[in-house]
Amino acid sequence: MTARPIELALGYSFADGALLLKALTHRSHSSPHNERLEFIGDSILNCVIARRLFEQFPALPEGDLSRLRANLVRQETLHRLSQSLALGDSLRLGEGEARSGGRERPSILADAMEALFGAIWMDGGFDAADAVISRLYAPLLAAITPGQPNKDAKTRLQELLQGRRFSLPKYSLVGADGQAHAQHFVVACVIDELGVRTEGSGSSRRIAEQMAAERALERLKEHA
Repeated sequence: MTARPIELALGYSFADGALLLKALTHRSHSSPHNERLEFIGDSILNCVIARRLFEQFPALPEGDLSRLRANLVRQETLHRLSQSLALGDSLRLGEGEARSGGRERPSILADAMEALFGAIWMDGGFDAADAVISRLYAPLLAAITPGQPNKDAKTRLQELLQGRRFSLPKYSLVGADGQAHAQHFVVACVIDELGVRTEGSGSSRRIAEQMAAERALERLKEHA
């Protein structure tokens, strides 16, 4: 059986192809879908990341470890990982969800990442899930500096601009759609003096602003 693109990206081949299919199936497409796998994958991810942090930073207290873990397992981080795997191309979505941009929606992609972790655990056991998660997270874990405040993207962007004596970025809501329980926001981040404009999206305005700020930081690094 030829490996699917997402299996090649993950570095894991499923013995049970039905589990992979379920992990990639959004509730808008059909049932069974990936929500139950997402539930177990969330627990597996938290366990693996907690262990990695515990081993990597033996001197850090519980509170600091908890904050680092929360940052690594949050939607924004999972969304970035999903983009690196081109996960959106493999998702099974209903027609309406696909037309409305579901393949790029951070909440859908983050949930699918967790579902994949759950599916790998069910297919190959904890060691298999541990290996995949640890490999995907290795660059993020390596970038952590103990003692350095865990600042979000908006704070880091603000401090960078202030350090260079530029005006603060402006955030504006570009659009919002969806029902109250499943809204999707698009926010623009504009730095007038530098001619930089980026957009972010997410299930809340705060998440969208953070993504827009993260992309602005990436733009500034490119032109540093």
